[in-house]
Amino acid sequence: MSSEIHERAPIFFTSDNASGAHPRIMDAVQRINGGRVGAYGADPTTAEFAAVIKQHFGPSATAYPVFNGTGANVTALAAAAPRWGAVICANSAHINVDETGSPERTQGLKLIPIDTPDGKLTPELILPQLSVIGVEHHAQPTVISISQTTEYGTCYTVAEITALAKLAHSHNMRLHMDGARLANAAATLQTELRTLTSDAGVDILSLGGTKNGALAAEAVIVLNPELDHGMHYLRKQQTQLASKMRFISAQLLALYGTDLWLENAGTANSMATRLAAGLAQLTELDPTFRITQKVESNAVFATMPAAAREQVAADFIFYDWPGLPNEVRLMCGWDSTVEEVDQLLAALEAALTKS
Repeated sequence: MSSEIHERAPIFFTSDNASGAHPRIMDAVQRINGGRVGAYGADPTTAEFAAVIKQHFGPSATAYPVFNGTGANVTALAAAAPRWGAVICANSAHINVDETGSPERTQGLKLIPIDTPDGKLTPELILPQLSVIGVEHHAQPTVISISQTTEYGTCYTVAEITALAKLAHSHNMRLHMDGARLANAAATLQTELRTLTSDAGVDILSLGGTKNGALAAEAVIVLNPELDHGMHYLRKQQTQLASKMRFISAQLLALYGTDLWLENAGTANSMATRLAAGLAQLTELDPTFRITQKVESNAVFATMPAAAREQVAADFIFYDWPGLPNEVRLMCGWDSTVEEVDQLLAALEAALTKS
């Protein structure tokens, strides 16, 4: 079908989930559609993806394709934490805010959210929560979960991840990374995926695909072999085992078997950088219009005067963020364009000039 059925008015800056699937990914799905192969992952495409993952993350890494990000996170946490375990995370973390209590409901895991100014955990923030270790009246902190990038679009550096891994391992805990936007972080930091994960001490990873151009594809990547026991059963138990897994694997292979993951993330990041630069200039028209978080990926957070917000709302869609008064989130995707960014900036400038 023609893309003309999806008119780009209004223009969405709500989420990178608003973007469609990349044509190369759609082509990859079509190419493996013919014939019959083994079900439940017993197919050549899934085997090839597993080999690619070892190239990216190291020879001990094992890949488990799943349907979606929440499923990846819950399955990963189920592998990393015992039934009496608690998971330390940022208060803004996706597992705490946007997964409808799934870790608690399906796994019985207590989440211990910590307030952070930028979505990033630090050893200093976590240490006070570890005083309950060994106390039978408390759920036991057994996992630290971080988001890369964070829900505020900020990036953990390699040094920051390594410090968290050392803290976790020194207390017999595991480090989980929600890598729904890991590609965006790698593009910003100009580093390899392995450097940000395996080499830094991450034990288990939720690897993103959908936000970076896939149709519907994520994966749990077990980096610590100690957590690999029973993963096949856990994936099935969490309703994340695809019978026709080749279609998920083909999407992930099209991304990570080439440089498409980096190309897509780089485009989204560059559009956010352009948007942030333009928004910064609007402070001359209204000083209440300011960027509120470092722009380190494909997300821009800013306070936007209500009058300007109302005037552009018909043509541009973005999220009101539950943070500062009049704070919004503007998210760019792999298919965001210079024209779209500049149209929004021009509309905002016009709105501010009128008010």
